[in-house]
Amino acid sequence: MLVVATGTFTFLIIGGAGVAVLALALLGAELLHFGHPDVDGPVSVEAVAGFLGAFGFGAAIVNELVGGRTPGMIAAAVAGGALAAVPTAWVARRLSRAARDMRTDPPPTRDDLVGALGLVVTPVPATGYGEVRVRVAGQPVKLNARADHPIPVGAQIFVVQALSETSVHVETY
Repeated sequence: MLVVATGTFTFLIIGGAGVAVLALALLGAELLHFGHPDVDGPVSVEAVAGFLGAFGFGAAIVNELVGGRTPGMIAAAVAGGALAAVPTAWVARRLSRAARDMRTDPPPTRDDLVGALGLVVTPVPATGYGEVRVRVAGQPVKLNARADHPIPVGAQIFVVQALSETSVHVETY
């Protein structure tokens, strides 16, 4: 039969609460976010989660190692948990801020289609639509295509005009 000290059990609950706060933060439920939603306060949810998790699990480990049955041993476990929690909270805050402030490129728009080079994948008739494959922002995109004259499969084309987000007017290249 496994016997767990009350202090260890309490510390494990605190660590589990840290993991639960982190899970909620990752799912977007910012429970501990006060003030304006675009302002990161003095304590972020990720830092709280990192602190609670590291404190709880670190203190539980120390408590079991020292045999925490007396108040002095439990105080040593609290100190060990704090020793693990402070750097963990600092790293969690730094990493979450770096991820949140990461620069990204804007998404491509229909204006980015004009001038794109590609290939005809379904013949483009003179009076209807065919299909072309072009690269936009490095990604292959398949679009409906119109042309002034028929264009066969495999012909190289370039986009002259974006008629919509999914259709273009093309000419042979």
